Amino acid sequence: MHVHSVRTRRSADEFPRDQHLAWKIAEVAADPVAVSADTEAMVINRVIDNAAVSAASVIRRPVTVARRQAQAHAVSTGANVFGIGGGYSAEWAAWANGVAVRELDFHDTFLAADYSHPGDNIPPLVAVAQQLGIGGNDLIRGLATAYETQINLTRGICLHEHKIDHVAHLGPSVAAGLGTMLKLDTETIYQAIGQALHLTTATRQSRKGLISSWKAYAPAWAGKVAIEAVDRAMRGEGAPSPIWEGEDGVIAWLLGGPEKVYEVPLPGPGEEKRAILDSYTKEHSAEYQSQAPIDLARRLRDRIGDLSQIATVVLHTSHHTHVVIGTGSNDPQKFDPDASRETLDHSVMYIFAVALEDGTWHHERSYAPERAHRPETIELWNKISTVEDPEWTRRYHSSNPDDKAFGCKAVVTLKNGEVITDELAIADAHPLGARPFARDNYVNKFTVLSDGVIEPQEQERFLSVAQGLANLKPGSLSELNPLVDAVVLDKAPTTPDGIFQ
Repeated sequence: MHVHSVRTRRSADEFPRDQHLAWKIAEVAADPVAVSADTEAMVINRVIDNAAVSAASVIRRPVTVARRQAQAHAVSTGANVFGIGGGYSAEWAAWANGVAVRELDFHDTFLAADYSHPGDNIPPLVAVAQQLGIGGNDLIRGLATAYETQINLTRGICLHEHKIDHVAHLGPSVAAGLGTMLKLDTETIYQAIGQALHLTTATRQSRKGLISSWKAYAPAWAGKVAIEAVDRAMRGEGAPSPIWEGEDGVIAWLLGGPEKVYEVPLPGPGEEKRAILDSYTKEHSAEYQSQAPIDLARRLRDRIGDLSQIATVVLHTSHHTHVVIGTGSNDPQKFDPDASRETLDHSVMYIFAVALEDGTWHHERSYAPERAHRPETIELWNKISTVEDPEWTRRYHSSNPDDKAFGCKAVVTLKNGEVITDELAIADAHPLGARPFARDNYVNKFTVLSDGVIEPQEQERFLSVAQGLANLKPGSLSELNPLVDAVVLDKAPTTPDGIFQ
């Protein structure tokens, strides 16, 4: 692994193109290194994981709207939209499927200097592969590159510190992954990466205050834009450059400024792309920093007993957790029972209260309006707060996998003065957790979430195809699309017409 120092350069500086970060990433993407067996297996796990959460979200309103937009772009030889037949223009299929994957905040994650959900790379790459008749092995190679790119950008460049949304790392990673999958040359990939980054930098207001459905659309937008960027680059069009390092580039004006130096690790020539193995999926449908608190609440509830006797709960946690989903955000919406689902899944106070009361977490029932409005829940919810603990912040940023942690310590004070404390560093489903997710867990997640949505025979067909992804021949990737029962799709909400018909 090579670590590249990335900083702003003046236009007058001598700065050869092969030193640009976009070029370095393009070189990694163009390197035809083989994918290891464990990386291939994890790619397949995440394809199954994405299908699971897409099945669970398929008739939610944002997913329905995105699907109907895509259906207005039917083509004879196109990509598949999750759950339905027909062919659709790849960028619109990626859009619809990206929203379905992201809607429930229920797929994979990688946290370091910034945040990421690298499973967001899967819908755009699958869509392009389906439209162009790519085989399963090349799709796997492309996804390994996409994960490698997004995860390493997330390790090296903090976006949220400057209120830039994390999809700014996703646009370049999709472009790089497509470059690998399509076996493009370094020059073409370089131009596509620059264009994709230029168009996917947006502010984090999408995750602040009253959070809307755009939180699900944002990564789908990045995937759609990246597909279009690669298409333009393949036709010989260029991009702003150097996109990260330029005098008016991303670092100079959107991130740390001209004096800031970022250190971005990337594989060297011939080095395997294994970053996907450092990412982790979710057992619970909630922001990743809530995964360990949910497991901790489930463990604590029996020790506490009568929850009405709680006076206060203080969660000692990292800076990120405190300011993004905790009371350090200063968002009153995080205590509002009428808040959107997207807002509640970014309120660790709400999540901890419900997990304490129910001893479980469900992607629908735990967020239902009637659940959020229970008087006893509101009372408990308002007793919970977070504080930043420097040790948890240090562990959040640790480069040592055995030390890195995304959990918290809960200090529960009862009305009689008794104090109950417990802590959990990592979620049970984390690779180093109490119950690490393996293939059987991914299959079970798909089976559970698609129950009543996809017929059992179709579930089995999809799982068989997905687990044999590496052997899928060119032109057969449409088999990766599990069809949803028409009776289920008929229950999707009615939505107004838009421009696209």
